[in-house]
Amino acid sequence: MGVTIKQVAKAAGVAPSTVSRVIADHPRISAATKKRVKKAMKEMGYHPNANARNLANRSTQSIGVVMPTSADKALQNPFFPEVLRGISAVAHHLDYSLLLSTGETDEEVQEGVERMVYSNRVDGIILLYSQIDDPVVNFLLEQDFPFVVVGKPSERVDEITHVDNDNVKAGKDITSHLISLGHENIGFIGGSKDRVVTVDRMQGYELAIKEAGLPFLEDYRIHTEFLKSGGRQAVHELFSLPNPPTGLVIADDLMSIGVVNMLEEFGKRVPQDVSIVSFNNVYLSEVTRPPLTTVDIHIYQLGSQAAKCLIEKVKDRLEPAKRIIIPYDIKHRASATEKEASSKV
Repeated sequence: MGVTIKQVAKAAGVAPSTVSRVIADHPRISAATKKRVKKAMKEMGYHPNANARNLANRSTQSIGVVMPTSADKALQNPFFPEVLRGISAVAHHLDYSLLLSTGETDEEVQEGVERMVYSNRVDGIILLYSQIDDPVVNFLLEQDFPFVVVGKPSERVDEITHVDNDNVKAGKDITSHLISLGHENIGFIGGSKDRVVTVDRMQGYELAIKEAGLPFLEDYRIHTEFLKSGGRQAVHELFSLPNPPTGLVIADDLMSIGVVNMLEEFGKRVPQDVSIVSFNNVYLSEVTRPPLTTVDIHIYQLGSQAAKCLIEKVKDRLEPAKRIIIPYDIKHRASATEKEASSKV
């Protein structure tokens, strides 16, 4: 026999109705009381969502979509509206609505997810990022709540349904493309090392460099936000080196655009002085000057497949974990050119 609400109430020194309100995240309950009740629940191993759902056992016909931290920045990146377009197309077709959860810090993101789970607001959750040692993933696994990750989980990969590209291979292929153009000094500008996607793309870059027997310099790798402002700082550091790179692999198109602008300020032209290759193929990559050579990861499909997998899981809780790999291809445009051509200019 599991722990009951009455036992939790007794341990926390509150009325059973208060425990129910804490589970439903009632705004009238003070933060101190919520903390006390949640502590008692945790210590006694009481899982409210399972019990509440057994009582209710009704579908909300909504799915939660969780953005990475500081969504105000994330939404500036065209990756997110495009992945949401893929998710919402499938959700709409199957009569599900979306609940978007955002947070400025990791703690806020976690609280948003807990609220969605405990108050039965959604039937399942899609995480639009994959972070190393993510407490949100551990929480969802503990609660046995249906969820899908866009990206590759950093651990327990076989237990978690996820939709991803082969980012290691993509990183290797796009770097090899620069090598085939005659570039030998190749830098890498990536986002946060806590994000699995950055780590995978960088690993691919390293494999290509090592296999070609090229100089592999710590100074050639710069990590920063997937954003324009971060890219500017990175470029400044790279091009102050005694042997600056003639080719750059940049982990995200939006960042590449920032890098191109910054290079112009240094009087360096793309692709005549520096060739750039990138990832994601967001719509901006084609209209920017020069248009970017980039890995098309089929963002829309990442979203639509994630939604399909999640709704299957919601409808059949015994659905086994799946790994879905969306193919990628390289869009060859004007931002990368042969090194010989660039050095003669």
